Amino acid sequence: MAMLDAAAAIAAPDEAFSQRRYQALRNFVRSRAALFGGAVVALLLVCAIFAPWIAPHDPRLQNLNLGSLPPIWQHGSRAGYWLGTDELGRDILSRIVFGARLSAIVAFSVVIIGSVIGVSLGLISGYVGGWVDDVIMRIADIQLAFPYVLLAIAVIGVVGANLYTIIGVIGVTSWVQYVRVVRSEVISLREREFVQAAQAIGCAPIRIIFRHVLPNVTSSVTVIATFELARAIIFEAALSFLGLGVPPAVPSWGNMLAEGRQYLDTAWWMGTFPGFAIMLTVLGVNVLGDGLRDALDPGLNP
Repeated sequence: MAMLDAAAAIAAPDEAFSQRRYQALRNFVRSRAALFGGAVVALLLVCAIFAPWIAPHDPRLQNLNLGSLPPIWQHGSRAGYWLGTDELGRDILSRIVFGARLSAIVAFSVVIIGSVIGVSLGLISGYVGGWVDDVIMRIADIQLAFPYVLLAIAVIGVVGANLYTIIGVIGVTSWVQYVRVVRSEVISLREREFVQAAQAIGCAPIRIIFRHVLPNVTSSVTVIATFELARAIIFEAALSFLGLGVPPAVPSWGNMLAEGRQYLDTAWWMGTFPGFAIMLTVLGVNVLGDGLRDALDPGLNP
């Protein structure tokens, strides 16, 4: 009889989790702001995947005879160059589209690295506790105390500026956000009846963590991941703007901002449109994160 009660205690949270997931999907679809954020992220992914077919021109093709052409709606523009060209005659729209590919690669790679490290350490720290918890959290405190930009400058100065270095630096600095949230939730979950029931019937700790604890923290991890997407996009653009990102020839929103800032008086479009792309993307990702938080939080959506 005790075994049956323990099995029922273990199965009940799984059914509740499925119901919450269905309700979260309904809440998300009903939110216009969340749908807007999802559409922006979807547009980013489409540009990243199909950039060679969407971009009207080669983003690296230079033609000094077409340098500093204004957007299509201004006098002096040229057909086919919808957002104008930069000082070297490169198409602004094409470079923005290919810049979306770079931003998407960096952002999603950073989220994967940070979430894998942070969630794993958070699960271990919260479930095991003791000196293991103390060591992990002290490392997290040290990481938080160290300025991200200074760490990036130091690493890039030693290793060199390239795409893999940028992904590694941003990814390594993003795990702390996950570990602190996941740890706090796991500490609460390990005292719940279904976890204690699983322990009582002899389930291995690794099975308890992945079968019963991890599904109950995925909503928080998902919300953190969306905000980390926005942070990674801004961080990559900032490093490229400072000359610490990808090489100048590579289409990047940060590189385009850096190149266009000196032409704001004579060719405003060179810096304005890349800045607008960054603003729209980060706004969409943050709104998506807010929508996911509202949809996944049972307290906000009873």
